Amino acid sequence: MTVITRHETMRGAIPRRPDGEGSVQVALDPALQIEGAKVFAVYGKGGIGKSTTSSNLSAAFSHLGKRVLQIGCDPKHDSTFTLTKKLIPTVIDILETVNFHSEELRPEDFIFEGYNGVMCVEAGGPPAGTGCGGYVVGQTVKLLKEHHLLEETDVVIFDVLGDVVCGGFAAPLQHAERAVIVAANDFDSIFAMNRIVQAIAAKSKNYDVRLGGVIVNRSAGTDQIDKFNAATGLKSLAHFPDLDVIRRSRLKKSTLFEMEESPALLAVQESYMRLAESLWAGTEALPTVPMRDRDIFDLLGFD
Repeated sequence: MTVITRHETMRGAIPRRPDGEGSVQVALDPALQIEGAKVFAVYGKGGIGKSTTSSNLSAAFSHLGKRVLQIGCDPKHDSTFTLTKKLIPTVIDILETVNFHSEELRPEDFIFEGYNGVMCVEAGGPPAGTGCGGYVVGQTVKLLKEHHLLEETDVVIFDVLGDVVCGGFAAPLQHAERAVIVAANDFDSIFAMNRIVQAIAAKSKNYDVRLGGVIVNRSAGTDQIDKFNAATGLKSLAHFPDLDVIRRSRLKKSTLFEMEESPALLAVQESYMRLAESLWAGTEALPTVPMRDRDIFDLLGFD
């Protein structure tokens, strides 16, 4: 199958190769290209804290004075839970109420203001076994473009479901400038991270996305991730330990910037501010080379 990239579609050039061997990817409609904002896609193993990381990063960007939009791309639709203090309706659910006639929707039907002015959208997902997450992401961006909601946005953060095993949930990589991976200092997280590195490498053939680095989360140490980084060319952007205050912030429906101050909390807040500053300034594109599955086992000491 041949895939036409957004650049080639606009130029009318000959189609290039697909994203990867056996790829059945659909090219990005150039009309859905996000322009003007810095766009980040956050990936990582399921349950590793991507939503907590994304929401606190959005909050940090807002404290830098940036206009932030966070888009949750998980059917669980809890990405923006700590920003809005509730589970907001998903784009797919709202579209269904108007029989998918998007022209009948108003911005306030699907976009909600959260902590410190962060704008929040939950794309949602199709019922299990019935559709593709890529369609959902596309419809969400289409709605935002139709209502001119991206024109006054400085930062867009896609918080994406789990590790990448399907083209649908790799769709945010078509929009992003940088992809960042959230991982713990353990084998399962690193194995998933390697799969994500493979997906980003495939998408970077035809799109602008490049790997920005790894955010080490819920980990006292970084030795295993340091080994993987050294072997692949990846770099760590930030390190957040497994602190009770982070766990409690989720239970209290709060970002870390709203919790009662303590030395540990202030240190974490400062780390998020440094991370936001470095991403805004622009991280280098990492030419990371993914590992073979067997090599990861060997690297991390398994027989």
